[in-house]
Amino acid sequence: MGKCYLVGIGPGDAANMTGAARAALEEAELICGYTRYVDLLRPLFPEKRFYTTGMTGELERCRFCLERASEGLCCALVCSGDAGVYGMAGPALELGADYPGAEIIVIPGVTAAVSGAALLGAPLGHDFCVISLSDRLTDWAVIEKRLRLAAEGDFALCLYNPASRHRPDFLRRACDVLLEHKAAETVCGLARNIAREGESVRILSLKELRDAQADMFTTVFVGASSTKKIGERMVTPRGYRT
Repeated sequence: MGKCYLVGIGPGDAANMTGAARAALEEAELICGYTRYVDLLRPLFPEKRFYTTGMTGELERCRFCLERASEGLCCALVCSGDAGVYGMAGPALELGADYPGAEIIVIPGVTAAVSGAALLGAPLGHDFCVISLSDRLTDWAVIEKRLRLAAEGDFALCLYNPASRHRPDFLRRACDVLLEHKAAETVCGLARNIAREGESVRILSLKELRDAQADMFTTVFVGASSTKKIGERMVTPRGYRT
């Protein structure tokens, strides 16, 4: 039986990759993934075989990787962050029943909510929600409902996929929903190109976030009512001091 490792590579640099992820990639004979993420790995594993597909080719590369594993190869299907958080673990496990010769092993990684939060301070120090603003696989009406209920519950939020060329106004629309239940001065943060060239962070208010520029390389953090700006850090207290 071959192996199919489902590997979250974190932000993509070696320093933020878990030891388990690195070990799985070193063992793998074939590494499959989205072109942009595989390009981050080529310098680290120049001797490996690679298979890539572009955006919307997720199921194609899942099947290719599972087929090779069912033939006896040791393979790794990679994605950024964590394989189980908006990653490839779900679809690969759904398809896995069709490839009984492939042993599927999920390897955890460092998702953008964690790596971005570290750059900003401690924005997720208490209860929080993670919501993707991409409507490619989820209707906007569902996204809006989740935003509204999370804001009503006073959760801190981490927003993935805040804007793209085809969705330039989705972050603004999300902020309009959040402003129904959150104060305009709620502390927010942006983390862009985490652990990559051009890395940047910014702390701003929810009112300012509404008009801020963001893209698919940006992770957005929206504080709870208790979130503070301490120096140049964003902190959501857990409550120990009280």
